[in-house]
Amino acid sequence: MNAINPTTTPAWARLQQLAEDTKDMTILSQFDERERFDRLSITTEDILVDFSKNRLNPDILDALFDLARECKLHVAIEDMFTGKPINVTEGRAVLHTALRNPADESVYLDGHNIMEDISAVLKKMKTFADKIQNKEWVGYTGKPIKSLVNIGIGGSDLGPVMVTEALKPFKNPDIEIYFVSNVDGTHIAETLKKVDPETTLFFIASKTFTTQETMTNAHSARDWFLDHAKDDAAVAKHFVALSTNAKSVSEFGIDTDNMFEFWDWVGGRYSLWSAIGLPIACTIGFDNFDKLLQGAHSMDKHFRQSEFDQNIPVILAMIGIWNTNFLGASSEAILPYDQYMHRFAAYFQQGNMESNGKYVSRSGEKVNYTTGPIIWGEPGTNGQHAFYQLIHQGTHLIPCDFIAPAISQNPIGDHHQKLLSNFFAQTEALMKGKSLEDVKVEMKAAGKSDEQIEEIAPHRVFEGNRPTNSILVKEITPYTLGQLLAMYEHKIFVQGVVWDIFSFDQWGVELGKVLASGILPELSGDEEITAHDGSTNGLINAYKKMRK
Repeated sequence: MNAINPTTTPAWARLQQLAEDTKDMTILSQFDERERFDRLSITTEDILVDFSKNRLNPDILDALFDLARECKLHVAIEDMFTGKPINVTEGRAVLHTALRNPADESVYLDGHNIMEDISAVLKKMKTFADKIQNKEWVGYTGKPIKSLVNIGIGGSDLGPVMVTEALKPFKNPDIEIYFVSNVDGTHIAETLKKVDPETTLFFIASKTFTTQETMTNAHSARDWFLDHAKDDAAVAKHFVALSTNAKSVSEFGIDTDNMFEFWDWVGGRYSLWSAIGLPIACTIGFDNFDKLLQGAHSMDKHFRQSEFDQNIPVILAMIGIWNTNFLGASSEAILPYDQYMHRFAAYFQQGNMESNGKYVSRSGEKVNYTTGPIIWGEPGTNGQHAFYQLIHQGTHLIPCDFIAPAISQNPIGDHHQKLLSNFFAQTEALMKGKSLEDVKVEMKAAGKSDEQIEEIAPHRVFEGNRPTNSILVKEITPYTLGQLLAMYEHKIFVQGVVWDIFSFDQWGVELGKVLASGILPELSGDEEITAHDGSTNGLINAYKKMRK
C-alpha cells in the first residue's frame, strides 16, 4: 500500500481552509437549497443513507473526495479485493470479502483460487448446520441438540453474538444459543447452569487452539461435561472446533472431521463470514446465513464499483474524517433504533477501534493528526434517557449514526410509530436546536414569570448544529444486515487508507497479554512480589493478602 501522509496533500490544506471559512456555517442554513436531501442521500436496494444533516457544502464534499483520490484510495480498494498483502506488518492478504463472494467468481491468492477452499468449508458448514436444525445431530444419550454454547473471544465472540441477536426473529425456536468469552469463571459457570449436558453442543472458536481465555473456558466446559457423561469418547458428539490446529483439536478430544477451517487472511474482527459463523448458521439456518453473505457481497460490489461521490462507505468514511480531523470530534455514536441490534455498536467498537486505533503511519513514523475515533452507542430510545443529554448540550461534538428499520419484526400496536417518531425527531433536534428567544417565548406562553424565564431559560437552550447520518432500512433481514455490516467494514478500511495506517493488525492488544503471562505464575504462592513497579507490586501483594 502507498504511504502518503494525508496532511501533505493539497486536498488536506484546502479542507483546513474550508473548515476555517465555514466555522460559523449551520447545517440548517444549508437546507435553503431545496434539493439538499435528494442530493445528499443515497439509496441502494432497501437501504437509504441520508447524510444531509452534516456540516457540509459542495466545496467540502469535493475536497473530501479529492483527499481520497490523492491518498490513492482507488488503488487500495483493488489491492484488498485482489489479495495483495495489505496487512503488511503480518505479511498477509486481507480477503474477508472473498468469504461472501459467489463460488463461480474466482479469487486468486498466490496462484490458487481460494474460492475452492471457501466453497468446501461452506458446504461442510451447511451439512452440519442442517443436521442441527433438523435434529439429526444427537448427543451421547441419543437426544437431539437443543443448546449451543460458543466459546471464543474478540471477533470469535462479538460477531456471532451480534448477528444472532440481530437476527433473533429468524432463529430456530427449538434451539437456544449462549456465548462465553470472559476468562472470569463466572461467565462459564452461569452459562453451564442453563444447559443440559445431554443436549448441548460446544463450539470452540480459536484459530490456533491456544487462546488463553478461550481454552481455559473450553477445558472447564469439557470437565463439566465429562463429570456428567463419564466417557471421554462422548466429547466428540458435543464439541466442535473452529480452528486450524488439527493436532491440538484432536488432543482435546474433538473429531477432526468436526473441525472447521479458516485462514490467516481472515482477521478476527472480520471472521463471522467464515467458519466462525457456524454457530450463526446453526441458529438461524444455513439458508439465512447464506443470505447474510449475499447482502455483504452486494455492498462489496457497490463499494468496489461505485464512483466516490455515489459510494456509501466512502461517503461515510470521508464525512467521519471531516468531523474528526477538521471539526475536532473525537468519538462517534452508533444508535440503532431496533432492540434486536443492541450489540451492533459493541461489534463495531472492536471493528473500528482495533482497526484504526493506531498512531504509527505506514511509513513507521508517529502521525501528526488524529486517527480512529472512540466508538460507542446503545439502542434508541434507551439512550435518550441516558446519554443524549451530553450529545445535545454537552461540550463535546459527537457525530451520530441513527439506524432504523421501516418495518418492525414485532408490529405491536403503535410501538413502531412511536419508536420511529423519536428516530426522526432526534436528528432534527440535533440539527435545529432551540434558541434562547424560542425558549423565552415558550416559557412566556406557559405562564412563567420574567424572573423565572431569566433564571431558567439559558439552561433550556440547545445550540444544535450537531452532525448526524440517518440510515433507514426497509427491514432488518439477513440480507440487509449483511449489507450494513459490510458498509461499516469498508468505511473503516477507507479511513485507515486515508489516515495512512495499517488497519488489519492489532499489536496494541499484545503487550498486556505478554505481561499477564509473566504475572500469572507469581500469583500461585504467598511470597512478596518485587519484580514490577511500585504500584503493580503493591496491587499483587494486596491481592495475595485479600484472598486468604
